[in-house]
Parts: sequence; structure tokens; C-alpha cells
Amino acid sequence: MPPAPPRLRLVFFGTPEIAVPTLERLIAGPHAVVGVVSQPDRPRGRGRKLSPSPVAEVALREGLPLLRPEKVGEADCVEALRALEPDLGVVVAFGQFLPKKVRELPSRGYLINAHASLLPKLRGAAPIARAIA
Repeated sequence: MPPAPPRLRLVFFGTPEIAVPTLERLIAGPHAVVGVVSQPDRPRGRGRKLSPSPVAEVALREGLPLLRPEKVGEADCVEALRALEPDLGVVVAFGQFLPKKVRELPSRGYLINAHASLLPKLRGAAPIARAIA
């Protein structure tokens, strides 16, 4: 029987509810999610109480390392990502542009980006609505 392939170390970038199923599948899968990057807590609901994003809630529930930078290219965020030693990054509806210094961190040299519409034509805050229109 051949040896099992090595587990990849994954970092997940995502924020809204649409990204949660992908994160949960990665957590349940054969590879190791070693960190999650999401947007900072934002005021939500009637009381405008600061609340974590849906992706951050999953990371907290699962006990995964969680980064919530205002800008993902900030030096402390880049260093924290580097310390996770990711092999690959997976991006689903993150909401920030990933600078080159972040895109080049994974040892395999790239990120996988799942997007709800064709890029770059239908990019922006409402990609599904643009795709339907």
C-alpha cells in the first residue's frame, strides 16, 4: 500500500456566510487548517454591537488561530501568516485585496481563490447580483 500523501497546511481567507461551508469542508477534510484570516469585528444588528464575522465565528468555535487585520498587508499580519508556515491559501469572499507579499507566503507558491462570479468582469461588493443582471 502506498504511503498517504502529506497533509497540506492551509490558511483560509474569508468573511461572510457564503464562505463558511468551504471552511467547514476544509476543516473536516484530510488537510490541516492552520489559520484563518477574516475581517475585523464590525457593528451588527439593532444594537450595533461589535460582532465577529461568520467565518471568524467558525474559527473561534474550532479553536483555530484567527487573524482579523484592518489590512492584510500589515507587517504584523504578514509575520503571523509566515509563522503559520502555510503550504496553500484558500480565499473565499475575503473582502480585501491580497498584496504580493501575502500571495507569495504559501510554500507551494499560490492561493486558490473561489469567487461567486467571473473575474475581473463581475468583481466588486455584489458579484452574484452583477452575474444575474
